[in-house]
Amino acid sequence: MVALTVNGTRHEIEAEPDTPLLYVLRDELHLHAAKYGCGLGQCGACTVMVGGEAVLSCVTPLLLLDGKEVTTVEGLGTIEQPGPMQQAFIEEQAAQCGYCIPGMMMRAQALLQRNPAATDGEIRTHMEPNLCRCGTHMRIMAAIRRAGELMQTNGRAAAADAPQRAG
Repeated sequence: MVALTVNGTRHEIEAEPDTPLLYVLRDELHLHAAKYGCGLGQCGACTVMVGGEAVLSCVTPLLLLDGKEVTTVEGLGTIEQPGPMQQAFIEEQAAQCGYCIPGMMMRAQALLQRNPAATDGEIRTHMEPNLCRCGTHMRIMAAIRRAGELMQTNGRAAAADAPQRAG
């Protein structure tokens, strides 16, 4: 039995220790955004975040995840209230077929949580493990830059709304 928190909800998973996280997400928890692409950790379609880091869920065994926090695209926002990353991808029309997009969004989310002002070079380097065959690379880059701007703006707004502490 492995306990993990996925998108803020704790789950007790009964599966073989070598079961890939991707299978647990899709088959047990019915979260279908992360895709099975190559099954070898070479395309990035299965990218999710574990403890704030981008990981390839098709090659990450369940045994490494006990007590960990996992975030999928479904955990970034809702249809009614998309998160900054989702909103940016919508606004920039960054998806063509959409198969790679959840993995792209999660890898970009991991970067922008650490550095919302990432440069184009930093974004390109960070995004290298994720492949897109449709050719929407420029829109994906624009969406990631926009998401960073939204995260910075939201962060400033949240700081301004925070109660002032007496020193």
